[in-house]
Amino acid sequence: MSIENNTSLDHLMRELKLPGMRARHQELAHTAERQGWSFAQYLHQLAEGELEGRQARRIERLLASSKLPSEKSLRMLELGRFDAQVRRRLPVLCEGHFVKRGENVLVFGLPGRGKTHLVCAIGHELIRKGFAVRFSPTFRLVEHLLAARRDYRLEAELKALDHYDVVILDDLGYVQQSREEMEVLFTFLAQRYERKSVMITSNLVFSQWDQIFKDPMTTAAAIDRLVHHATIVELTGESYRNEMAQQRQSQQALQTEPAD
Repeated sequence: MSIENNTSLDHLMRELKLPGMRARHQELAHTAERQGWSFAQYLHQLAEGELEGRQARRIERLLASSKLPSEKSLRMLELGRFDAQVRRRLPVLCEGHFVKRGENVLVFGLPGRGKTHLVCAIGHELIRKGFAVRFSPTFRLVEHLLAARRDYRLEAELKALDHYDVVILDDLGYVQQSREEMEVLFTFLAQRYERKSVMITSNLVFSQWDQIFKDPMTTAAAIDRLVHHATIVELTGESYRNEMAQQRQSQQALQTEPAD
């Protein structure tokens, strides 16, 4: 291919926003010539590379937008800490079929049982499947929505959150909220009902949710909407944080013991 043709093709690919093709077309042209590819084979390789690049860039954008802690991935999850039922459910949840159905995942357990890491690990895997995920501590999302309501922007903020296939609310009930704050949380949950998924972690079982929503009727309505289409996961076992603290104390004790 002449220099003029190369320059023209490079320009066309830039204008058509085909960065993957633009980066590889000359290299692949040489490979095609050496290996005797047909034009269709050459074009297929170019298109395949462009698609792979776009998918990789989309995942990067989704990860950046998700606010998921990068260290709480599936690879870093200690699966041995969970019981057999949780380990069986995890691969199914990571496939994302519940997201396509607009269903929810509710994870309960005492502090330190791995709730946050579990839902974040699922979130990372869902992004790799192409789903848009947003992670937030519950109190922070509630504060954001309440500020939006006071500024008459609540509808716009709910629409913005609607762009996410899954919203992860971490530690529901950990921070006590006012009635006004719980009203906007209920509005958010009701707006996503049967359309978009939420994943929720909480230290509080359902019988304690009147501490969250303040009102028995609102509590019952919130639970009904969340549980109607939901996978409920209960985490038991010892606190990971307590175990780590005990290990550190043991190591420090060994280091401070006088030598014989």
